[in-house]
Amino acid sequence: MTKSDPFGFDMSVRSAKKKNPRGRRAATGASETSVRVCDKDGCEEAGKFRAPKAPDVLDDFYWFCQEHVREYNNKWNFFEGTTEAELNAQRSKDKVWERETKPMGDPEARAWARLGIEDPHQVLGANATQNPGRAAKTGRRLPPTERRAIEILEAKDDWSKADIRKAYKKLIKVLHPDMNGGDRSQEEQLQEVMWAWDQIKDSRSFK
Repeated sequence: MTKSDPFGFDMSVRSAKKKNPRGRRAATGASETSVRVCDKDGCEEAGKFRAPKAPDVLDDFYWFCQEHVREYNNKWNFFEGTTEAELNAQRSKDKVWERETKPMGDPEARAWARLGIEDPHQVLGANATQNPGRAAKTGRRLPPTERRAIEILEAKDDWSKADIRKAYKKLIKVLHPDMNGGDRSQEEQLQEVMWAWDQIKDSRSFK
């Protein structure tokens, strides 16, 4: 049961079809309002049945009478001109209704991929593989001051005290003003090197 619209409008689908009869189709698929002539050469029958012009042009149509649309449909081949590889690819897509399963993977990697970065380590550049992290560090335990001293002297914790002294002297030659023409711009770094050697020379951690 329908109620009358107080404003006098009829919004029903049936009313819309009456006002705009374009595109009305019969049960056979014929366009009842078509005034075209069949596109088959020599045919003068009404062209009430439409058919796409080509597999890659599905929105442009021929208009045929019923006899000739059947003839056209019998010859229709959607895969005409398709290679075997393309045909197999289409069959694979059709099996899943063209909704291919997304590959499983690390969600963090997918997030980086949206930024155009295939490998998250690319963000670190050349240093990506140079820092193995705490878990990969090997070596003996040293007091924090001695560990810092080793870093300043660019030495290793398995070196002997004599080897570290050589590294110390090498740095002194580079940083001391008397060794580089009186340049005092590196005095702060020189003080750090001297402090570092003071930590190592009296240390019992190195032979």
